[in-house]
Amino acid sequence: MHVFVTGATGLIGRALAAGLVQDGHQVSALSRGARGDGAGLPPGLPPDVRWVRGDPSRPGDWEEALAVCEACVHLAGEPVAAGRWTEERKRRIRDSRVESTARVAAVLARRGPGVLVLGSAVGYYGSRGDEVLDEASPPGDDFLARVTQDWEAAASPAQARARVVLLRTGLVLSGQGGALPRLAQPFRAFVGGPIGDGAFWMPWIHLADELGLIRLALEDSRVSGPVNGAAPEPVRNRDFARLLGQVLHRPSLVRTPPAALRAVLGEMASALTASQRMVPRSALALGYRFRFPALEPALAELLG
Repeated sequence: MHVFVTGATGLIGRALAAGLVQDGHQVSALSRGARGDGAGLPPGLPPDVRWVRGDPSRPGDWEEALAVCEACVHLAGEPVAAGRWTEERKRRIRDSRVESTARVAAVLARRGPGVLVLGSAVGYYGSRGDEVLDEASPPGDDFLARVTQDWEAAASPAQARARVVLLRTGLVLSGQGGALPRLAQPFRAFVGGPIGDGAFWMPWIHLADELGLIRLALEDSRVSGPVNGAAPEPVRNRDFARLLGQVLHRPSLVRTPPAALRAVLGEMASALTASQRMVPRSALALGYRFRFPALEPALAELLG
């Protein structure tokens, strides 16, 4: 299979591209700074990948490269947690997702890949307290929920001739980057703990299972529409903190006041403390077997 990957320099995209190449697939990867030989890219990226230079939110030669592939995994987008949400950053968060998805979908509506896996997000559901959220649950109404609805809707033209999978991913855990090393830092310094009372739910997934769900979406023709990218056992923030401290042999007693988080992060703090009890009902119904269904073994494998 020849797979076109956007966001291939990120945590998920880098690991996905490496795994696909290792299994004998062809990978064309889109990057704003790339040249065909991979020059101009950060070190540590997988070998044997054909790098395509371009911005998925703008027209360019990358569209021709996409059109000759058999599948597309679209992971590109402005990082949500990279800083305070100014109005300009909120615009970039939305436009980087919606405009790039619309351009990818426009190509697929006419030619090229027969499957599109869109890296969507748990933000679709908003903050919902203790409500169990599966793929049939309605959307929320906060900033990220509205962005995610527009983002997924932008993929709909591709359905004219391609199978479209909307992978609504929670917190991806990896020892090689992403959120987990940052979350572990205060625990290593003996100042870790929950946020406030820690009652909000955290949907999480081990990177190996995130990649497994993407591969399932690429290879299994039964997979279509929304798929929740989260382990079957979501945990409350206080339990996440307790287990993280346990794996690191550190206490988890220092609580972060929500007001302090808001003072530092502004509106973005609400996204970090959103309660989303998301479950992967679709993946389980399709027979996907999670390598890491429970949090403690996942943390032990990544940090132990």
